[in-house]
Amino acid sequence: MKKSVAVVIAAVCAAMLLAGCSGGGAKESSSAAETKSESVVSSAVSEAESAVSEASAVSATSEAAVNPYGLEDGVYSAKFDTDSSMFHVNEANEGRGVLTVENGQMTIHVSLVAKGIVNLYQGLAEDAQKPGAVILEPTLDTVTYSDGLSDEVYGFDIPVPVLDEEFDVALVGTKGTWYDHKVSVSDVVPME
Repeated sequence: MKKSVAVVIAAVCAAMLLAGCSGGGAKESSSAAETKSESVVSSAVSEAESAVSEASAVSATSEAAVNPYGLEDGVYSAKFDTDSSMFHVNEANEGRGVLTVENGQMTIHVSLVAKGIVNLYQGLAEDAQKPGAVILEPTLDTVTYSDGLSDEVYGFDIPVPVLDEEFDVALVGTKGTWYDHKVSVSDVVPME
């Protein structure tokens, strides 16, 4: 960005020098030379303004990739808390999930303790049962415990609207009943 602005400034200076030296072989009147000089300078200034405008647009685009919490697009580790002893992160993951930020939007992937929760909804149970509700499907995750044993469990990619505050998540188990829960995402650190 700075390099392109410097090139444009150099072009403006060169144009000004050429405009000032244009009277060498031609017999132009002083007012015609001034008009030509003004035209060249005006054109160079317009190009410089355009370059600065483009640089500002590039800067605004790169700022858009940072969300309101200051997280750049990338992958982070984050603590995932719930209000339930039945619905929580698998102990193998020590209460943490993988937070992904893409285009400023946050999603956390959490591996649960078993396969008993078959769907999630980011919102209230009442809304999860309405037509058109976006129901989250499980992923099949393999977790490895500290003793070396592995297990297959369900995991979910949950949209995260806020950090360090509770938000609503509804879930349905194998019995088909939806339940409301409060969850929160906090302690976000970059993944190594």
